Amino acid sequence: MNRYPVWKYILIVVTVLLGLLYTAPNYFGESPALLVTSGKSTVKVNSDTATQVEEALKRDGVPATTVAMEGNENSTSVQARFATTDEQFKAKLALERDLNRDPTDPDYIVTVNLATNIPRWMEVLRALPMNLGLDLRGGVHFLLQVDAKATLDTKIKGILSSARSILRDKNVRHAGIERVGDAVEIKFRDAQTRDQARSVLANQYADLAFADAPAEDNELKLIVTLKPDALKRTVEDGVKQNIATLSKRINELGVSEPIIQQQGADRIVVELPGVQDVARAKDIIGRTATLELRMVDPTVVPGTETTAQIPYNSELMTNGPGAPVVVSKDVILTGDYISSAVAAFDQNQQPAVSIDLNGDGGRKMRQATRDNVGKRMAILLKEKGKYQVLSAPVIQSELGSTFQITNMGAIDRANELALLLRSGALSAPMEFVEERVVGPQLGAENIARGLHSTVYGFIAIAVFMIIYYHLFGFFSVLALACNLLFLLALLSRLQATLTLPGIAAIALALGMAIDANVLINERIREELRAGHAPQAAIAAGFERAWATILDSNVTTLIVGLALLVFGSGPVRGFAIVHCLGILTSMFSAVFVSRGVVNLWYGRKKKLSKISIGTVWTQGLTPPGGKSAVAKK
Repeated sequence: MNRYPVWKYILIVVTVLLGLLYTAPNYFGESPALLVTSGKSTVKVNSDTATQVEEALKRDGVPATTVAMEGNENSTSVQARFATTDEQFKAKLALERDLNRDPTDPDYIVTVNLATNIPRWMEVLRALPMNLGLDLRGGVHFLLQVDAKATLDTKIKGILSSARSILRDKNVRHAGIERVGDAVEIKFRDAQTRDQARSVLANQYADLAFADAPAEDNELKLIVTLKPDALKRTVEDGVKQNIATLSKRINELGVSEPIIQQQGADRIVVELPGVQDVARAKDIIGRTATLELRMVDPTVVPGTETTAQIPYNSELMTNGPGAPVVVSKDVILTGDYISSAVAAFDQNQQPAVSIDLNGDGGRKMRQATRDNVGKRMAILLKEKGKYQVLSAPVIQSELGSTFQITNMGAIDRANELALLLRSGALSAPMEFVEERVVGPQLGAENIARGLHSTVYGFIAIAVFMIIYYHLFGFFSVLALACNLLFLLALLSRLQATLTLPGIAAIALALGMAIDANVLINERIREELRAGHAPQAAIAAGFERAWATILDSNVTTLIVGLALLVFGSGPVRGFAIVHCLGILTSMFSAVFVSRGVVNLWYGRKKKLSKISIGTVWTQGLTPPGGKSAVAKK
């Protein structure tokens, strides 16, 4: 009646062993480390580099605990581990000084990070520690404000350029087109041409609003603006595009489980757990580089650029290695069309960035260069509202989907620009509204507090259960320990991010798991009070309590799934741990707990009593004439 087949015990043992395996990596901790990678394509990282790093550290009096090669054939690096963060940062300064002959053009890049201390065989089995959130591991929290005005400005520029191209393609003659504030004004000689232009533009853009302006100097004006809904949608799309771009950039930084989410209408929250090099993270995230290709105005002679000589539809650029130059305000191509960007070397073995465009970008590039062979085209980089002229080469022939940006100066500048372009262009500049750094010490304190609260809660539950339910209470505590083990193993295997709300969910999971055992134990007591034999009471207690346990857990699971679907940030972290805790508690409270009970009592054919606390049978008169019998 109360015997498990052998395969069920094997399943329990295997599950516990797997739980131990995948929970164990969380107890090895992390060590401060440095990662030495190549800063130039001509410099290779190999075993000689590792020896060089080790000797440099010993020479500067900051020996590493270990120095080893990391990576694969395509990407190798040297990792050095240290005992403290003070030694880590001292070693970083020492290596940057000793490994690089020219600090402005480094051969090697030294990056700080945290390395796990788990054995290699565990890594092979994918037994990795769970990711810790910002509040537990430390890191940096940024709140960024998207410049909605700049987003609108980019949109209006696009409308201006498109309107000019569309009217030219449709052979609709106008007397001038210019931007005035947040509107585009188009001048016409007669009303018929103006109506024709309105019809052509309205067919191309459903988000535009049109208005006729009073006649001036025998000219008619058509005022083109964005509709209010389109204006709001433009800002929303700009925020979403920035979030997508930031995600790509942060992935390039190698941050595990970052949080990037929208807050309000035009703000973005970025949390980077474990990031120690805050300055570099802020620099990469805050870069708002957008690439633009424009034609150089051929009417202005190079070297004679003055404000008075600049045509109305052109502007003077004075910053950058390719400046000064006068360029057209019409944008040929933007960074939105870039599919790939990598640092390389040009034909003169100078640092450059090779650009690959997508299909639309290649078509636009071919069309623009086909008609302008022999003319100059400026490659502009826009950062924080300011333009920098990277170069202004002469178009030698029709270009396609691939071209190079030369004159980069140093390979690190080429690498950085390639990273920004490869991860995508931000649709609008952003400002850092809030910056908060959570130190590793505070994270360790939060972990300690969360650990203590869970352990103390577990001990309190264990003491109560053993006192109240005796041996069955011990079985319940054993099942509860297995539940905690399974939950931590699942979180580690799934590489979920644990935060303080997640620790609260673990504590809640313990309470819910023990609640299932209480239901089982009380149901067994009821069967004993009803006069059933102990073996029958055990079987009936588990079977009849199962329906109640299932109902209560399913309803709670529905709430957890709702939090997971509709929540965000810490709420989602809580919901993930909460849902996993429900599943593990149902398995451990019923399957594991009954397995232990069956193993202890199932082998006894004649069982006269069980240790489940005091059971009072009232209303019956047993032999001996007493009105109540205490069974233990």
